[in-house]
Amino acid sequence: MISTPSHIQKPYAVVIGGANMDIYGSANEDIRLKDSNPGRVTTSPGGVARNIAENLAKLEVSCHLIAAVGNDLYGDKIIQHAKTAGINVEHILRVGDANTSTYLSVLDNDNDTMVAISDMDIVDHLTPKKLKSHDKLIKQAAVIVADTNLSEEALHYLSDRCFGQPLFVDTVSAAKACRIKPFLKSVHTLKTNRLEAETISAMPASKNDNMAQMAKWFHDQGVKRLFITLGPDGVFYSDGDKHGIKTIKPKTIVNTSGAGDAFVAGLTYGWLEGFNLMNTVQFSLSSANVALSHRGTINPEMSVGTVNTFKETNNNE
Repeated sequence: MISTPSHIQKPYAVVIGGANMDIYGSANEDIRLKDSNPGRVTTSPGGVARNIAENLAKLEVSCHLIAAVGNDLYGDKIIQHAKTAGINVEHILRVGDANTSTYLSVLDNDNDTMVAISDMDIVDHLTPKKLKSHDKLIKQAAVIVADTNLSEEALHYLSDRCFGQPLFVDTVSAAKACRIKPFLKSVHTLKTNRLEAETISAMPASKNDNMAQMAKWFHDQGVKRLFITLGPDGVFYSDGDKHGIKTIKPKTIVNTSGAGDAFVAGLTYGWLEGFNLMNTVQFSLSSANVALSHRGTINPEMSVGTVNTFKETNNNE
């Protein structure tokens, strides 16, 4: 664990990327297409970067969020919620002529995402010029976490702005994953899923046996640590020396949407605490499973204690 004398600022993470309002529709029964389905609709602040930041705050990590929101009701709610959660919001950009991002997801009666639509054009306002105004904050961070909602130009800027600290990247979706491909040499830790990894590498990963070969490709590009989430099959992990697949089976799945973001928060926490690879994998998977057990994107019970309890009681191969 990183210890800091009281007169020195506590090490902090900077998280950069998407912040939006999530709207979830959950069906009571099997979904019938092209028809109205009885169910439940909920809203909550979301966005990959914002979700990671809130999970980090709940894990007691000092965290600054760089994101863009509109001067509208959703933007106000996102900022107020972030403040309440303990996220530093001083560097959030308010954009007067754009709407706050919205993410619309339809869940089946097993609470798994069937289809989602994201309206996130406002993220393009996080240009290299805007990010440059935060250079001091970024330079002094202990870790930088970015998502591929950012434009390729913004990711290029960040890849050149890592002053010795690690850059963690969440690839978000297959549609946006390739934005990081030209800058993989600058990525310390890459979190992706099977489809996103296939999209970036142009290598098949339909079978778990292919994962080691795919990992070698990513390491050859410069990625130091690779984590490919596999849904119910757990996660494939590799640091170039060790690799494998680890599974911690969830007891309850209520909403899958926030699990990946909690996983990345776990990776970040593990790095700051000096965890070895296996402890990092176990803590991150446990964080994801804590997230799975709550209807909202963020589980209000997320904490180091809750994650450790889950890890200690559910550490099944």
